[in-house]
Amino acid sequence: MYTKTMTRLFLAAVILAACSGNSLTQIQPGEIWPDTEGRHINAHGGGILKQGKDWWWFGEHKADSTTKALVGVTCYRSRDLVNWKYEGVAFSVSDDPDSPITKGCVIERPKVIRNPKTGKYAMWFHLEHKGYGYKMAHYGVAVSDNIRGPYSLVSWGRVNPGHWPANLSDEERAAIDAIDLDAPVASGSPEWEEQSRIGRFLKRDIEEGQMARDQTVYVDDDGKAYHIYCSEENMTLHIAELSDDYLSHTGRYVRMAPGDHNEAPALFKKDGTYWMITSGCTGWNPNKARMYSAPSILGPWTRHENPCVGPNADLTFLGQSTFIIPVPGSKANEFIFMADIWKPKHPIDSRYIWLPISWKDGLPVIQWQDSWTPEL
Repeated sequence: MYTKTMTRLFLAAVILAACSGNSLTQIQPGEIWPDTEGRHINAHGGGILKQGKDWWWFGEHKADSTTKALVGVTCYRSRDLVNWKYEGVAFSVSDDPDSPITKGCVIERPKVIRNPKTGKYAMWFHLEHKGYGYKMAHYGVAVSDNIRGPYSLVSWGRVNPGHWPANLSDEERAAIDAIDLDAPVASGSPEWEEQSRIGRFLKRDIEEGQMARDQTVYVDDDGKAYHIYCSEENMTLHIAELSDDYLSHTGRYVRMAPGDHNEAPALFKKDGTYWMITSGCTGWNPNKARMYSAPSILGPWTRHENPCVGPNADLTFLGQSTFIIPVPGSKANEFIFMADIWKPKHPIDSRYIWLPISWKDGLPVIQWQDSWTPEL
C-alpha cells in the first residue's frame, strides 16, 4: 500500500520539477515526466498522432487510488516529443448513470487516428461498463472534428457478430464445429488450452460478437485502417478491418497467434514487413515481451524472441507495451517503443518507458537507456 509519506515524496518531486523553470532536454524512462506546468503527465496506455509540426499524446487519466475512469482521456501536445503541454480532457466520462461511459467505467488504451476522407478524428478504446469488471469486453469509438476534442461516443460493443475469421481453413472450421460447448472442460487444463487454441471461445461468441480488450489501431500506407485487439478470453489476438470512415468494422478479420495469451499489441511497419510487440497475460504485473512479424497485416505472423535488452529485459524493463511511434526521416530513432509501468495501488504514479528501436541481424532491438534525446 502507498503511504502518506510516499505520496508526499511523489508530490515533492513534481513540485521540484515545476520550480525548475527549464525545458526538458532528455527522456528518462521510468522517472516522473513533468509536463510544461510541472505536473506528472497523466496519459497512460496511450498513443501518439502527429499533425503538422505537432505531436499529440492521448492516454488514460489515472486517479490516485483507482484504475477506473473518473475523468476520461487526456491529451498533450509537443514539438520535440520531450516537452509536453497539457491540452485538457479530450474525451470525458459521463454523469449519466445509464451511459456506457458513466464515471467509474473502464476506458483503456485509447488511440486516435485521422480519416483523410472525412477529416474527422476517431478515438478507439477498450470499454468496460461500470460494475461489470472485465466481463463486457467491448470496444468503444468516439469522434471529433478537432484533434483536441471534445470527442463524442458513437458506438460500442462486441466485434463482428455473425462473422467468422477470413483465415480459417476448412479443417480449422470443422475442428471448431466439433467442439461441444456444453461439455464441461476444466479451465487451464490441457484440453481447455487446446480447445481455446482451436476456437472454443470464438465459437461461443460468434452470435454476440467477439471480445475486445487490450487494443490498438493502425492505418496502413494505402489508407486502410485496422483494429487489433485481445479476444477469446485473452487467448488470441484479432486483426479487424475498419470501414472507410474508420468508425466501424467491415466484418473481415483474422485470428493471430491462437492460444498464445497475448495482450498490449503495438504495431509498426518497416520496409514492407509488419512488426508487432505484445506482452503475456499477467494482469498489472510485467512479463517478457513477445514479438511477431508478417509480410501482410493479415498474416501469416511469425513469432520471434523478446526484443528487449538490458536491466529487467525479461520483464520488459518492468513495463508493458502500448504503442510504437513512427518518426519519418530520423536515422537515430525511426521508431520509438512506448510502454507503461503500471502501479495499480497508486495509478496516478504510473510511469512511462520510451526507448528508440534499433536493428540487429534484421530484427528490432529495444535497448535500455537511462536517458536519451529523440532526433526528429
